[in-house]
Amino acid sequence: MANILVVDDELGIRDLLSEILNDEGHSVDVAENATQARLARNESGYDLVLLDIWMPDTDGVSLLKEWSMTGLLTMPVIMMSGHATIDTAVEATRIGAFSFLEKPITMQKLLKAVEQGLQRNVPAPAAAPPAAAAPGKLAPSFTPTGYSAPVVASVANAASADAAPNAHQGFDLDRPLREARDGFEKAYFEFHLAREGGSMTRVAEKTGLERTHLYRKLRQLGVDLTRNKKH
Repeated sequence: MANILVVDDELGIRDLLSEILNDEGHSVDVAENATQARLARNESGYDLVLLDIWMPDTDGVSLLKEWSMTGLLTMPVIMMSGHATIDTAVEATRIGAFSFLEKPITMQKLLKAVEQGLQRNVPAPAAAPPAAAAPGKLAPSFTPTGYSAPVVASVANAASADAAPNAHQGFDLDRPLREARDGFEKAYFEFHLAREGGSMTRVAEKTGLERTHLYRKLRQLGVDLTRNKKH
């Protein structure tokens, strides 16, 4: 999960982008102008920023340049606009923008740009390799950032000689990424629903999602919300 700031003076775009990114599991803050964006950036460290170019107080390119000159451009910034020229996009890239999205923004382009931006923001691995480990085991010093212990264990088990080439832990890995991810997420939420007796409040706390986003995610995945409720 990443912390993302969406800066756009149009309420509809802010809401749409926030909903899409929240559904992907990210934490999203919004700002409707450069003034709010400055305050948000000063108070929080973001993993990525989506920044509109044309705004009423200060345009996005000027704000980008301001962050660059003051040492605050420490995260990938994706510029957005429906009216920008090629020269504007080139200038933003020269200043330090990671990429440029032309409005209207499709969900596919948005998620691809965000994924690429977050990948660039991941620290490079240490030069020294981890200590050798026995088959099916992870080296004690190796902890993949962002993954829970069960997921790490499943990856280790998949490396054993008996593991199937295209599946482990009941998941078919020979599928498109989105389908494989949806299958994992459905099993993940069903596991927590069963363990918490169907309590949405406790599941929301366990998974770190707001209840409204959790409900939307469960409906999207086709999870039966009545299956594990206590009567």
